[in-house]
Amino acid sequence: MASSCTQLCLQCRNLLPSKTVASTWQYYTQVRNCSRVTRVPTRIQDESSVIKGNHITNQARQMWNQQIFCYSDLAAKHLATETEKNKGVEETSRADVVVYKTPLLPPDTVPESQVSLDLDAAAEFSALEVISDEEAVGISVPSAMPPASISLRDYVDQSETLSKLVELGVNLWKLEQRPNVGSMLLRLDFNTDVAPRLLFLKEIGVEDSRFGYIITHNPFILTESLEHLQSRVNFLKSKQFSSETVASMVSRAPYLLNFSVKRMDNRLGFFQQELNLSASNTRNILSRLPRLLCGRLEPVKENLKVCEMELGFKENEIQHIVIAVPKVLTANKRKLTQIFDLLHNIMKVPHNLIAKFPQVFNSKYLRVKERHLFLKYLGKAQYDPTLPNYISLDRLVSVPDETFCTESALATLEDFYLFQKTI
Repeated sequence: MASSCTQLCLQCRNLLPSKTVASTWQYYTQVRNCSRVTRVPTRIQDESSVIKGNHITNQARQMWNQQIFCYSDLAAKHLATETEKNKGVEETSRADVVVYKTPLLPPDTVPESQVSLDLDAAAEFSALEVISDEEAVGISVPSAMPPASISLRDYVDQSETLSKLVELGVNLWKLEQRPNVGSMLLRLDFNTDVAPRLLFLKEIGVEDSRFGYIITHNPFILTESLEHLQSRVNFLKSKQFSSETVASMVSRAPYLLNFSVKRMDNRLGFFQQELNLSASNTRNILSRLPRLLCGRLEPVKENLKVCEMELGFKENEIQHIVIAVPKVLTANKRKLTQIFDLLHNIMKVPHNLIAKFPQVFNSKYLRVKERHLFLKYLGKAQYDPTLPNYISLDRLVSVPDETFCTESALATLEDFYLFQKTI
């Protein structure tokens, strides 16, 4: 390739002034260096695409054409510079530019529409032009959204929706672990899809600080129609739930508004019939634990059977326990039976006293056991209200360690800590 360019330069040397030829030779040297860097090695793949011998491939021929075209532009640019220096022969120099640029172009390779005689434009976009470090730093390359990624973190800078959700407190690392949620969020537009739902939640009374929690646990609320969301809120209000209660329920049970009106009505009827409660007690339970309307009903049915058949509570006792501690309906069955066994079979607490203080089912089993053993060690484990030195279950499990030691065990906190080490 270099030999071909050399022959072309020798042809031009007879027609150009010596000073012009010397300067043009410097441009040719730059082009030659550029061709060495950008040269693409040809590989013989098969006889159909590459001719054997001294011939070159189609790809190499195209590269040769491009480099010759680049050299001709450089030569033309330099000739224009020489023209400015020799103002006396301006017309002749301009003619030389046209004469010597055209023969250097391969006639069958570049169409005339793509050949530009605007030398200033060619110089502006020259890849060989030297620029300063400040200009290089100022060059902006448009960032494209990654075609595929295992993390939503790679899309935050390019997606307005994701960046705004992060500002709201949404945990994207939790959402990206769920199938198809990441692609769904990338397809949403913040102004048309996300903002109207956030405004709706704000209008029904949900605090701004709860937006991140709601979307993190239920991103599909962003795809629900506003008409459906409003109809479900209206249904809850028609069942005598106050506006403040509805806002609190939505904040603590993000999936609540994804359920249809018919399904919510069936859930309300189930709890009222299974527990044989009044409408007001049913609202009281569901407003305090709204996830009962969203979760599965099988664990609830199982826990009710455990309380009745395995633990031996009566219907009115179960009602009292559920009204006082709704979490009993969704608590772990093993924990319920373990705490009941400690209270009833070891501590000898009857059913009616357990039903009177159902908060004990919310306590940790180890905490109840340690305090009972400490009282037994001191000879003060007395849980019968008809006898002196009675210790209620409420004070046994609900007060801090220091209060328990000073008021119930009549001992120091250090004594209790030393006893815990012996268990």
